[in-house]
Amino acid sequence: MKLKANIKSLSISSLLLLPTFAMAQSEVIVFVGGAMTKPATEVGVIFDNKSDNTTVIESDTTGELQKRLAATEKADLVIVTAPAMEMLEQQNLVIASSTVDLALALIGVGIHPDGAAPDLSTAETFKAALLGARSVAYVSPAAGGTSGTYFEGLLESMGISEVMQPKIVYQTQGSEVAQAVASGDAEFGITFVSELKPNPGLIVAGTFPDEIQLPTIYAVSIATASKNKEDAQALLDMLAGAEGRAALVNIGLEPIAPTH
Repeated sequence: MKLKANIKSLSISSLLLLPTFAMAQSEVIVFVGGAMTKPATEVGVIFDNKSDNTTVIESDTTGELQKRLAATEKADLVIVTAPAMEMLEQQNLVIASSTVDLALALIGVGIHPDGAAPDLSTAETFKAALLGARSVAYVSPAAGGTSGTYFEGLLESMGISEVMQPKIVYQTQGSEVAQAVASGDAEFGITFVSELKPNPGLIVAGTFPDEIQLPTIYAVSIATASKNKEDAQALLDMLAGAEGRAALVNIGLEPIAPTH
């Protein structure tokens, strides 16, 4: 999914007054994991309004973004889970010295506004809710999603993987999980809270019980192959600054980047 975070609007008369070289805008391409898409897009808009840049958001699962970087797809900034970022650093696909931990994400459960909220107080009550559910949507591990890979393993550890199989509604991204709940295709949607909240067609029933939660850190780094490292650094600083922190809080993420 490609989103143009912002394109500046200028009147025709003002464009005619600008010299040709001043009209050129620089693109900053951001590869971003699904849980961080909304705040990255919001900060991209602010960044564009304060500069002569156009931020291009490429949202995908962390696993797919790793594959795309390894296949030498062009990116300037990368936002993925901390373990994935460590792997990218080892592969020299991002600049390790530029990496900043941005936010802590928690996995939650989305339900339709007319649906019954599951009991999320303990792992056992959540297990019972899953067994009683009509259908459950989450990101297929084959798509490289962090939350879906973890949840499928959780079903195994709970000993209910086989009985849950007919109820599973696989999706390829967290936003699709949210949409499946909003449209009524799934009773429960399992993904990071920040991927559920943007969809007005559902409500977030809560997060996983603490004993089975997967607190996930998302980090940002400049791509080694970036041709626009100066602007990438400027956007990174904004993501780690006040604008980024506000966007993270608004979507249900916990900022962890140090304040400046």
